[in-house]
Amino acid sequence: MAEREENQTLPVERAGDLEGDTLSNVHAALSVRSFGLTDRGRVRETNEDQFLIATLVKALQIEQASFPQAKIQHSSDRSHLFIVADGIGGHAAGEQASALAIHSVESFILETFKWFVELEGQEQDAVLADFQNALGQANAEVLTEGAAHAELRGMGTTMTLAYSQNDVLFVAHVGDSRCYLCRHGVLYRLTRDHTLVDAMVRRGVLAPEAAATHRLRHVITNFIGGNAPEVAVELHKLRLEPGDRVLLCSDGLTGEVSDETILQVLGECDPEPACRRLVALANDARGADNITAVVARFDAAR
Repeated sequence: MAEREENQTLPVERAGDLEGDTLSNVHAALSVRSFGLTDRGRVRETNEDQFLIATLVKALQIEQASFPQAKIQHSSDRSHLFIVADGIGGHAAGEQASALAIHSVESFILETFKWFVELEGQEQDAVLADFQNALGQANAEVLTEGAAHAELRGMGTTMTLAYSQNDVLFVAHVGDSRCYLCRHGVLYRLTRDHTLVDAMVRRGVLAPEAAATHRLRHVITNFIGGNAPEVAVELHKLRLEPGDRVLLCSDGLTGEVSDETILQVLGECDPEPACRRLVALANDARGADNITAVVARFDAAR
């Protein structure tokens, strides 16, 4: 099941304005610099967060040739995959759920996903459908593993995935980790939190300013694993611009660091120092949960 909804952002902007049903067929190549960091925090005994940064390339493996040449040759084509997963279930269960879900997506990418296609209208929708299926497959694998081991029963994980090809960004999301876009001094929140409190805010029964401190703010209503045979995947696509920065993070960061501070850090720092600064700020605040940040910067290709 897929969800295509308007995004939540800082009050002055609407991230939904960044999206279009069909992006134009003229695409610019962008260079990508990225970095990820995860930290246990100051309270938790273990780290149940996981992250992945991967570059997808075309490769030709030479088995035999009648003249000297490199055994492996690579195309100049590149696409990029970023994932953050926050495990649910405590100790080994949460840690295993988040790792297993990412491994499942890796397998889907390698065996099923056709990542070098011309990104015209139908192909864009096919990419979104593929990532919906990938997260559905991850859900099935986590459920199967939990059913097979009593100590892992009920384990689950959030998952926020971003995939870029040239100047198009695709996002697939389940849970309360987040994906942000920083552009021209504005921070856009591309995903919504799949939580009980967020649902209350959307229904108008809870004021937005009360959500951050509500006692039920950590109750997640949609995640990979648990006991649900299906997962509702939130999907987005948008056009990237040179200078854009994308942040994927777990709620251990957003629960401690404000959107305004995140915007400031992303605007001032390259990916590695940005990740280190954001994790340090979360730890300086309380460090009450595991903290993970993945930052990617997109620039005009040289």
